[in-house]
Amino acid sequence: MPNLPPSAPSAAPRNEYTVDELARVTDTTVRNVRAYQDRGLLAPPEKRGRVGVYDDTHVSRLKLINHLLARGYTLANIQDLIKAVDEGHDLRSILGLETAIGGRWSRERPRKYSLIELLQMFGDKASPSALTKAVELGLLERKGLSFVSGNPTALAAGATMAKEGIPLADLLDAVGIARPHFNAVAKALVDLVVHQLDRYEADALPPPADVPALADAIWRLRPLASVLVESEMNRALEEASGDYLGDRVAAIMEKKLARQAEGPDAAESRTAEKRVATKKGKTKP
Repeated sequence: MPNLPPSAPSAAPRNEYTVDELARVTDTTVRNVRAYQDRGLLAPPEKRGRVGVYDDTHVSRLKLINHLLARGYTLANIQDLIKAVDEGHDLRSILGLETAIGGRWSRERPRKYSLIELLQMFGDKASPSALTKAVELGLLERKGLSFVSGNPTALAAGATMAKEGIPLADLLDAVGIARPHFNAVAKALVDLVVHQLDRYEADALPPPADVPALADAIWRLRPLASVLVESEMNRALEEASGDYLGDRVAAIMEKKLARQAEGPDAAESRTAEKRVATKKGKTKP
């Protein structure tokens, strides 16, 4: 009997799902599956009679959609990304560019605080109105009975300033007043950083070959923008402090000169008035 050639290896079995099973496996709903199909985000199932059969490629696509939605993308954004992938872009490179532009600029890790911890930090200054204001400004975020700060260092600095006697309400008002100016500065600097994208069409992604280099350039520019902000802030603080000190010294000098112009009799009269006031205060029942 002649030797038969070895049979070709069988294809790996694929998992198959009904629409209900697909929704359950991917932690979504049947309604979402239908909606994604209607928008072209998800390929239609294989039809077997009246039953639609999905497979692992649908699972992968749905998990990607869920991941992108969790990162803040809209369905329109996701549609553009998937179209870009179909046109030859590497999705990891696109997400890398998105992270370089929109990722957190601070390396601080958010920290959760209980109400007791905040009271220990701020003492009696942590009033309900102050906590509400801090939440409105985004300095704290409510998480059930706890609070989360995205910048624990700034929170600790505020607590120290409050303990030094600065009213917490005034400190929060100062943050609210300064924020629009910081937002304007931040927008100007972000515009400089992402200016690298201006050479491309506004409604199109850069060519696939350019995306990794662009992301790398933006990562290098980001810390330089932060250095510029810190440098300018220090300069402004020095000028403001100098102006305040100069105004304060000038006011003291003006007062001293005014007293000298009044002559010694006026000075003695004020001294006598102070002595009488002090004596009355000591003998007050």
